[in-house]
Amino acid sequence: MIRPILRSLPIAVLGLVVVVALLGPWLPLPSPTQQVGIPFESAGADRPFGTDLLGRDALTRTLHGGRILVLQALVATALGSVVGLAVGTLAGLADRGPLVGLMRMVDTLAAVPPLLVMLLVAAGRPGSDWAVMVAVTAVSLPFSIRVIGGATARLAHLSYVRTALARGDGRLRVIRYDILPNIAREALAEAGIRFIAATQLAATAGFLGLGSPAPAANWGRLVRENLPGATFSPWPALAPAVLLVILALGATLAVDRLTPFRGPARHERSEAQ
Repeated sequence: MIRPILRSLPIAVLGLVVVVALLGPWLPLPSPTQQVGIPFESAGADRPFGTDLLGRDALTRTLHGGRILVLQALVATALGSVVGLAVGTLAGLADRGPLVGLMRMVDTLAAVPPLLVMLLVAAGRPGSDWAVMVAVTAVSLPFSIRVIGGATARLAHLSYVRTALARGDGRLRVIRYDILPNIAREALAEAGIRFIAATQLAATAGFLGLGSPAPAANWGRLVRENLPGATFSPWPALAPAVLLVILALGATLAVDRLTPFRGPARHERSEAQ
């Protein structure tokens, strides 16, 4: 009775944080830009997290700060996974020459520091959350392509895949019936890891002041803004930091829960397919 609940707890925690981040701005709370008290006022019954550096309600700011960050991470993960699956599977089935060439290019792109990519893209569109989202996606793509391409290349040498190609099955048909069922766990685990990395990168962008300028709220920016007053009122900086940790930890445990290791999978299709 207790064990199934504990196994599902990481997924529930992750889902709760995502829901709070996405729906928080619609809760009946004060405006995130409205001054409601003195700066760094201590927590109380009317303001559970106290006030921030400008006297704004810290709870409201925290609930507003997660939406854009989570959306950036979700969109970057989704785009990275889709493009990574498409390019990685096609490259994995290609001849060795094109595959090696693509992987060398992917390795080169992956070697570029993510923060440098973030700064370059954000510099082209200063004050844009979309620029941050594009940068996070661009950083995720090389890793997704490499993981999916490597997994596909390992399967491409197995007899049932070679037989399907030899009898004239198209690459898309082989990918659909012979490749995707066998790399589903790896793809899901890779997407979970990309989501964690995208969340951390989006939070770093907020901490550095990239994306929408103040007074827009972002968990990373909230931590940076409110650190100087942490000795007077810790929650304005501590709450978004804790939520970031819970989000990353929940995603990590959820990936482990959804993709348990059972050894290499092998699903061969029937002749009817």
